[in-house]
Amino acid sequence: MVKNILLVGVGGQGTILVSRILSEGLVMEGYDVKMSEIHGMAQRGGSVTTQIRYGDRVYSPSITPGEVDILVAFEKLEGARYVNQLRKGGILIINEEEMYPLPVLVGTEKYPTNLLEEIKEKVENTISVDARELAKDLGEPKVQNIIMLGILATALELDEIDWIGLIKVNLPEKVHEVNIRAFEIGANLLEVTNN
Repeated sequence: MVKNILLVGVGGQGTILVSRILSEGLVMEGYDVKMSEIHGMAQRGGSVTTQIRYGDRVYSPSITPGEVDILVAFEKLEGARYVNQLRKGGILIINEEEMYPLPVLVGTEKYPTNLLEEIKEKVENTISVDARELAKDLGEPKVQNIIMLGILATALELDEIDWIGLIKVNLPEKVHEVNIRAFEIGANLLEVTNN
């Protein structure tokens, strides 16, 4: 059985880092893993998407539209843009952060209101989190992505993977402590939600 995960965000949110940590963890666990990345003007706040497929045997990194098991959206508008990729009964993990695209910043378009409510109407299994606030509470807004990784790891029931070790391998030592705390917050958040 192959699992399909789609991660979407905006350049600078750490989407690719989370994808790499997740893929490394899955490989260590013995899964066949295929990953593909698309950077659309990632350096300038454009869309970033990563497709990860894993299982006993995976032949292609591309996910068929409508076959995503878990969609992880690091930003609300990106979540709305890709929500139709989810399979029926799929799970959406969405960060409530709003990062305004260029047309909104220059005033030619407005950021949609009630976006989260509209998304939740479409997707029954929605886990929404204000990762920015949680990261700010830790004193480091950049760790939002690792909070999201913690939620994802718990949603996938992959607790046997050494996530802390992978965080240490993929990040500089000076930020280990705050990122480990961020991961634990994300993992515990979903456990609390499930109880």
